[in-house]
Formats: sequence, C-alpha cells, structure tokens
Amino acid sequence: MLSINHLDIRYGDKHLFKDLSIAVTDGKRIGLMGVNGAGKSTLLKIMAGVTECDDGVVNRAKHFTVAYLPQESSALVSGQTLYQEAESAFEELLELQKEADAINGSLADIDPQSKEFTKMLERQGEIQHRLEGSGIYTMRARIEKILLGLGFHQSDMDRPVASFSGGWIMRLMLAKMLLAAPSLLLLDEPTNHLDLTSLTWVEDFLRSYNGAMVIISHDRTFLDKVTTTTWELSLGKLSVYKGNYSYYEKEKVERKTIEKAAYDNQQAQIKQSMQFIQRFRAKSTKAKQVQSRVKQLEKMVLLEIGEEDRQIRFSFPPAPDSGRDILTVENLCKAFDGNQVFNDVDFQFQRGDKVAVVGVNGAGKSTLVKIIAGAISADSGSVKLGHNVQLSYFGQHQAQELIPTLTALETLSLSVKDMTITRIRSLLGAFLFRGEEVDKKVSVLSGGEKSRLALAKMIASPANCMLLDEPTNHLDISSQEILQEAMSQYDGFILVVSHNRYFLDSFVNKVVEVKDGKIAVYEGNISDYLLKKEAEEARQAEKPKGKEVAKAGRKSSAPKTQLSRKEKRKQDAKERQEWNKKVGPWKRKAEEAEKKVEKLEVLKMDLEARMADPELYQDQEAWLKTSAEYDDCTRRLGRWYEKWEAAQESMEKILQ
Repeated sequence: MLSINHLDIRYGDKHLFKDLSIAVTDGKRIGLMGVNGAGKSTLLKIMAGVTECDDGVVNRAKHFTVAYLPQESSALVSGQTLYQEAESAFEELLELQKEADAINGSLADIDPQSKEFTKMLERQGEIQHRLEGSGIYTMRARIEKILLGLGFHQSDMDRPVASFSGGWIMRLMLAKMLLAAPSLLLLDEPTNHLDLTSLTWVEDFLRSYNGAMVIISHDRTFLDKVTTTTWELSLGKLSVYKGNYSYYEKEKVERKTIEKAAYDNQQAQIKQSMQFIQRFRAKSTKAKQVQSRVKQLEKMVLLEIGEEDRQIRFSFPPAPDSGRDILTVENLCKAFDGNQVFNDVDFQFQRGDKVAVVGVNGAGKSTLVKIIAGAISADSGSVKLGHNVQLSYFGQHQAQELIPTLTALETLSLSVKDMTITRIRSLLGAFLFRGEEVDKKVSVLSGGEKSRLALAKMIASPANCMLLDEPTNHLDISSQEILQEAMSQYDGFILVVSHNRYFLDSFVNKVVEVKDGKIAVYEGNISDYLLKKEAEEARQAEKPKGKEVAKAGRKSSAPKTQLSRKEKRKQDAKERQEWNKKVGPWKRKAEEAEKKVEKLEVLKMDLEARMADPELYQDQEAWLKTSAEYDDCTRRLGRWYEKWEAAQESMEKILQ
C-alpha cells in the first residue's frame, strides 16, 4: 500500500495541494481527473518519488514497488538491442540466476562436510525458491508477448534501441514496466503513442493485471474499460468517485448541483449576517446579537466551488458547394528506402463522407494523408480532387510546426489576410485565447494551447475537404467533445487519422484500414469495424487446415452422439458469450443514445418554457441566444434519435 499524508504545496496565493491525504491499496484501478494545471502530473511524480516532498508525507508498505511512465520520454541512452533492453526489466532475477550458476560451479570444489558447503546449499535453496516463483523460466515468452502486443515486430528484437523514434521508446518503457510487474503502475497519458491495435491490447492486459494503477488519460473509452475508481483534483483537494469515467461524469453533475446549492445558501447567510451587522452595529441594544453574528462568521468554514475547465466554443464554417465525387485515388504506390508502403491502392469517396484511417504505427496512415494533401508525392498513381474541392490539412506535427517567434494573434493574421482583427480575436477567443493571451508567443504555449491554435488556423479558411492527422493529441476530454460535435455538424468531407475510438464513433461512416501495403474500406464507424475484424479473426481461427480438414471430414461421417448436460451447459454459455459479443456494443450505443435523448429532451422543455415567457421578447439579445440554443438542441436531439434507431435496428438484425 502507498499513502500520502497531509500533502501541502502552495505557489504564491494558490494551493496546488491543500492538506491532501490519499491511499492506494492492492488492486485499485484509479483514473485521475482534473482541469489543466490542477496538479495531476505533479501528484503522480510525488507518488513515484520523482518529485521530492517533506519527510513522512509519502509512505510505502514493505515490498510495495512503484513504476512511473511520464507523459513524454526523456532520451533513453542505451547501446543494447530492443530485446536486451526489455530483458533488463528482470535485472535482479538475472543477477540471482548468475549467482545460482556460480554456486553450482563452486560446490564441486568444496568439502561437503564443511560449514561453507552448508551455507552455500542454504543460499542455493533460497535463490531457487525465489526464481521458481518469479516466472524467469518463461521470461523470453513474456518479453516477446508484451513487445509484440505493443506493436513491435519479431524483426525488431535485434535492432539497437537508438534506432527507434521517441514514440517507440515510450512503448519500450511501458513494456519494461509491464514486464517488471510492480505493485503500482503510475501512467501519465499512456495512450498518446499507441495505435488502435496496440491500444486494445494494452486495455486487455491491464484489465487482467493484478497490481494497482493510477492513470491520467484523455481517452475516455480507455478509462471506462480499465479503471473502476475516479479521483478528481480541484482547488488543491481530492474527491473520490467509486466508478469509471462515465460514472464520474454523471455523478459529478449531481455533486456540482448540491455543491452549488450549498455555496449559494452559505453566501446568502453571509450576506444576511453582514447586513444585520452593518445595520445594528451602532445600537447598544443589539450589541450582543451583533457580536454573536460576528463570531458566527469568524467560525464559518467557507465553501468553495470546484474549478471548471474553460471550454472551446466553435463550429466549422459551412462547406462550400462541390461536386458529388470528392476524392478519387487510383493505382497509388509509395515506397521509402526500398520498403513498399502502398501498392496499387484504389478508393473513392463522396461529398458528406466522414472517414477514419486506422492501422498499426508505421503502416502508412500519415503517409497516405500527406500524399492526398500534396505534402509529399506518390511514386506512381494519381490523387484526383472533385469539382470545386477546397482542401485544408491538419498534420500530426502541425502544432510543432508553428513559428515559435510569432504570437497567437500574428500566427492567425498571417494565415487569413482577408479577416479583420476583430474577427481573428473572436476566433482566438473561441479557442480560449482571450485578452492578453493572444499576445503570448508560440514558444511559451503548452502542447494543448499549440494544438488549439493550429486548429483555429485550420478552420479560419472555409473548406469542404478536411484532412486531419491525430487532431485530439494534447486536447482534454471537454475540448475533444466540442471538436467531435463540430465534426458531426460539419457538412463537408472529413478524412481523419486517430486512435481515439469515442471521438471517432459519433461521426465517421467509413473506416479505411491500412495494412501490409493494401487498403480496405469498411462501412460503419469504429465499433462496427472492430466487430467485423473480430468476426474475420474468428473465421480464420475456425478454418481447419491440412490433416485437420481430413480428420474433420472423417469425424463428420461418424454418428452424432448426444451432448452430456455439462457439455450442453458449456455450449450454451459459449453461444451466450458470442451473442453478447455481437449485441453488446450496439446495446451500449443504444443506452448511451437513450441517456443523451433524455438529457436533451429535458433541455428542450426548459428552453421551450423560457421561449414561452413574453418578457424574453423584450430582450432581443437574450431572445436570439435562446433561439439559437433551441435550434442547436433540436438538431442534436434529432441526431441522437437517429443513432438510437440505428442501434436498435442493428440489434434486431442480430436477433433475427
């Protein structure tokens, strides 16, 4: 167990942590939430021992081990191969194995009757006992399983670590942590460098992991699947929610309502007491009551309202009219240094299509998008844009390619020459650059601020064909949801590379899989794609080969025997499991849509009640605002109705 007792850190007038006490027990799976700057990463570093604090604040139980994965990798200086570096996670056990080998070699030269021989035998027994329970004898299989699960290939095992990029180094660091199997995993944005395939593998691995974990992540699907408890940091204090992210999101709204009511009630009491004191301060007959009110105010523990994330507010400009065919790719080929990335790729998309591009890291997703955007050239083949197609491109490293010496205002001004300063400031304000913040240099902006500025730069010019490569990197969950909603409403064509399933699921209608130099197009969203891939893999696994086919043929001619009760129960359970696999995702979609519909219907009724009030019409600005809210609510309600109906239809088809 690890505990933190009375942690108190202050920067100027702001408390980062205010008398904070927490404990992590065996097996706990915790998601750590909080607004930007709340201190999430700092808390993880303190728990890991990377950031020092006062003696006695952090306590660990004996033999309780901790491993920490930072958000960004520091340079890993290693002259070893990938396999050797991964093997170093077992360094202590390997040293014990060496000692055991040395003892075995020495025993032959020592008198069996001596004390030294007896001591050596005892030590040999201790080492053997530790090694037998450690899993060292299955070490190679474990190393390969975890490295391959994280996306490395068998051919990478003997590659020097120095030849891998930063993203792959982060995967290697994660692999070493999983191999070491500490009592507590501390993971700061572990999904940032994972593709969809390795991300789902990590989820499955962590779900079966025996140790405890504290995770910071902006991937809500990942948090929902892996965590069972949520911590929220706000105003230096920590609140505990006994559920995953979805539970936390719902429960937080209810807590905020109660918190706000208590705060308003206390403020009313304070105001009333202050008015009484001011009014009767000079009256001797009321002196005792005035002093009583003063003492009450002095003893009162003032309530605080939790911090709220500032949310971006924007929508994409209307897409200019275009022809029906937006994008046609024919016989596309591309190779780097003799390695084929694509070979004879063909596909076509129409106006209104919203397409997700998926595939393992290195498959060529970003290369495909760059070729379509015109950033790099194909070796052969063609990319044809349709009539009046106006293209805009957001690259994976777009945020890093901003000019560091320019301010946010200058960056946008240079991109859109025909936009007034007032409109530019308004657009920057929608992306949380307000007041003097527009004059901040790009060089001092955080990763999230750079991503928001790059997005603002992209949408400043109207387009009907948007290409986006990992647009949600460094965006918090609330910002992702605003971008997600804007993409749902956008009436142009979208091609987006992302591993964020929740983000993609609500608006994409097609999935492009890049794999082994080929491209396959799947109808539906990411959940549909994953279900189809599972079905394909199941069919491949069930397909008998060679002798198995002949054996199966001979078996089929034999008379069928009646299943025993036990076998029948097993078969029924397997069928139920398969049915749940097929229906489960659609059932969750239907439930999510139903909750959204209920929430939006309540909002719609509230807006209708406000619009029925004659006084609203006296305030033109309030009327326009309420009317716009009503139109937006009605539009969103319609979309969620459609999603609910689609999920119901899909379930009915499976049940038929």
